[in-house]
Amino acid sequence: MLTARDIMTPNPVTIAPEAGIVDAVKILLEKRFNGLPVVDAEGLLVGVICQSDLVAQQKKLEFPSVFSLLDGFAVFGARKAELDFEKIYALTVAQAMSRDPVTATPDTSLEDLATLMVKSKYYSLPVVMNGKVVGIVGKEDILRTLVHHGV
Repeated sequence: MLTARDIMTPNPVTIAPEAGIVDAVKILLEKRFNGLPVVDAEGLLVGVICQSDLVAQQKKLEFPSVFSLLDGFAVFGARKAELDFEKIYALTVAQAMSRDPVTATPDTSLEDLATLMVKSKYYSLPVVMNGKVVGIVGKEDILRTLVHHGV
């Protein structure tokens, strides 16, 4: 059975949370990556910055709904609006990244990798061991493996 260890790119390019948005965009475009693991000074995974996180900076800001109910007010969607606002006006990777990303381990099966990617709608998954990024698996890695092994 093939696992992430068999198909991952070891020691992937990463970016620090305090890096600027422009730096992330340059790496993504120059390397033709869909996403980058974001690691702290100790090398621990803290998030992922994807092209979609950066494209989200161009979307319209949706304001929360406010309803009057029995002389009081109810606000719906305030937290989402706050998160959208933070991403739209992000200057650093930490402000725009997706926190708590879906990850794999070196022993995650090819089938489980594909399932995680489809369910999470990610194009790549960091492969993590003891909180540190040891590799990355992209959809192209899975497709290349399918062609190579005739699966």
